[in-house]
Amino acid sequence: MDLSKYTSDELQWLKKDIDKELTSRRKVDVKKAQQELKSVAERYGFTLNELVSGQAVKLALAKTDVRFRHPEDADKIWSGRGRKPVWIKEWEASGHSLDELRVE
Repeated sequence: MDLSKYTSDELQWLKKDIDKELTSRRKVDVKKAQQELKSVAERYGFTLNELVSGQAVKLALAKTDVRFRHPEDADKIWSGRGRKPVWIKEWEASGHSLDELRVE
């Protein structure tokens, strides 16, 4: 597209029209993306909010091998696999035993 044929005023109007159209298309794209994400979440049995907030991960762990749970915050769990979470390290650093957190 050869823009050299347009006056400055015409280019300004064109720019405003382009910005308006881009904003409109962005809104449409956001809605499409949200619908796709919602569909994927539902396929796996979650809501979009659960996935975005991280609740799905906590729920999945809670249903599987939770071996350690914080005594004051039930949301803090660990399977015992992988790196120790920060809260476990802090617990041990304060002189407590990992066995005190073990879920029976």
